[in-house]
Amino acid sequence: MIVMDGVKRISLGIQGGGAFGAFGWGVLDRLLQEERIEIGAISGTSAGAVNAAVLADGYARGGGRAGARAALQRFWRRLSAAASAVSPVRPSPFDWAMGGGTLATSPGYQLMQLLAGVLAPPASPLSMNPMQPLLATLIDFERVRACEEIALFIPATNIRSGKGKVFLREELDARMVAASACLPYVFAPVVIDGEAYWDGSFVGNPSLSPLVDNGPADIVIIQNNPIARPGLPMTMSDIQGRTSEIAFNIAFVREVSAIRHLGGVVDAEDSNITHASGVRLHLISGNEQLQQLDLSSKFNTEWPFLLRLHALGVATAERWLEESVDAIGKMSTLDPVPVHEAEWLTGT
Repeated sequence: MIVMDGVKRISLGIQGGGAFGAFGWGVLDRLLQEERIEIGAISGTSAGAVNAAVLADGYARGGGRAGARAALQRFWRRLSAAASAVSPVRPSPFDWAMGGGTLATSPGYQLMQLLAGVLAPPASPLSMNPMQPLLATLIDFERVRACEEIALFIPATNIRSGKGKVFLREELDARMVAASACLPYVFAPVVIDGEAYWDGSFVGNPSLSPLVDNGPADIVIIQNNPIARPGLPMTMSDIQGRTSEIAFNIAFVREVSAIRHLGGVVDAEDSNITHASGVRLHLISGNEQLQQLDLSSKFNTEWPFLLRLHALGVATAERWLEESVDAIGKMSTLDPVPVHEAEWLTGT
């Protein structure tokens, strides 16, 4: 990658969060327009892994920033159209009336949650993983593997061992991204080379350790998986969703804490290995706004809702650039409140 004088190189850590990944799309859309920064490496989990692969697809072979932006918009538009055509998980008239992207009264969403509670994937007819063929259709993985300008690190969780597995750009295919985005209560596991995998968020959301040794020293984290919420879950589906949300944030909080206070981080694949860290951390957080949305909205792929999340991501990235871009290469700007003291955002 040719970097012009004065351009600041960054690594990106992109969280998962289902449809909230459209917030990450918005952040990326704005960052790709910013001539003062250059992306050198990305660690993306779940929806963050999808965004990372799509960005690399568009960036490869001279596509550059404009190609990456176009690829991201095209992917999210086609994903919404495909879901609208075949998915039973659609907002009901009551959901539309309530606003906020909720699916709380969607018959399809309720059926999905019911089956997830009584049938283990792949026994449920709704649990067969649709992500792998969809990703293979919407992303050119040969182009992704050819994107030498940006290193990619995509974590998944090995079900048998409970350990992380980090897939690299050079080997990446639809199975690996689908594995990183495989919610265990919703989809059947993804099998790769005889091993079955679940969502990478259990081991890193995003996984920061690959970036410590293999990317630019300034790591910008895109946070779109709320840590705190203003109320308690009152239904079984919300309890299940909130349980996953908490579980998916544990590794993230611990990695950030280890880098900030201990100067190192445990390896994503081997807990016996630690990486000394001289990185600078930055955070683009949608936590304050996204925590107000219903848990069910993470499954909402309606185009107007995705555009709303995208716009929020663009605006949040714009504020971050105004406040923090000059600090890149000099000092960390990570605000610890959305990571360690998120209760403050709820007003509790």
